[in-house]
Amino acid sequence: MSKQTEHIRKPDWLKIKLNTNKSYTGLKKLMREKGLNTVCEEAKCPNIHECWSERQTATFMILGDTCTRGCRFCAVKTGLPNELDWGEPERVADSVVIMGLKHVVVTAVARDDLKDGGAAVFAETVRAIRRKNPGCTIEILPSDMKGDYESLHTLMDSEPDIFNHNIETVRRLTKRVRARATYDRSLQLLQRVKEISPHTPTKSSMMLGLGETKEEILEAMDDLLAHQVDIMTIGQYLQPTRKHLFVEKYYHPDEFAELKKIALQKGFRHCESGPLVRSSYHADEQVSKTAAQRRIDYMKGYETQESKQVDFNF
Repeated sequence: MSKQTEHIRKPDWLKIKLNTNKSYTGLKKLMREKGLNTVCEEAKCPNIHECWSERQTATFMILGDTCTRGCRFCAVKTGLPNELDWGEPERVADSVVIMGLKHVVVTAVARDDLKDGGAAVFAETVRAIRRKNPGCTIEILPSDMKGDYESLHTLMDSEPDIFNHNIETVRRLTKRVRARATYDRSLQLLQRVKEISPHTPTKSSMMLGLGETKEEILEAMDDLLAHQVDIMTIGQYLQPTRKHLFVEKYYHPDEFAELKKIALQKGFRHCESGPLVRSSYHADEQVSKTAAQRRIDYMKGYETQESKQVDFNF
């Protein structure tokens, strides 16, 4: 375990570009009106201004705003969650239509209080989005659902375009960084998705700067590939509050570029790697060609239905 007790200075090149144009402020207002949560806000994502200003993708956080776990890297509040809101899937779907999103990511707080980990609400959210905005590709980012594979089947029955589940860090640091989750359970979950749906791209993310070594990063890459993971994202851990884990190293952009090169050489289909990269960063570029073509075909067919006039702003 790290003995660091003081902050290290954030480098000058690690800066977040702010953009509070009408698109950004409009989306923020919409989220409040619909009573929705986004991981973009709750987890203090550094890319929120870029993504929301471009209106290409957004990450909705369902099942409430309170997580039953207390991971030491995460800014989402923890405690006893509220009752399930079965109206949430329709509100999310309506918002996707209004925003004209090309790609949507649906994630959730961990709900260990629920037998299925919230899989049923998750699946209904995917179906609602597809009903109301068939031209939008959908990525899901669930918790490990305590390793319950019946719940995983419930989730996969909704046929998402990408399944994303993050290992977050290297094996050695998992117990210190993540609450209740295990490194191997996450790998097994990703593998099981391929057994259920071989053609669905799988994805996982790591954050760096928590004390891992380069050798451990490369081992994690190998572990993900051994479990048939297609896409990897790598970003810099940024301490959200003083109560969370300290940053032990800020990786230079050149180091991230090198890791991306290695990841692609090792066999990942796609890799996003950079200081401000997060799991959903440029997510719309990571859908499979099959899913992207299906989105185009849906739009062509949808536009022929004169009774449904919706501008998706593609």
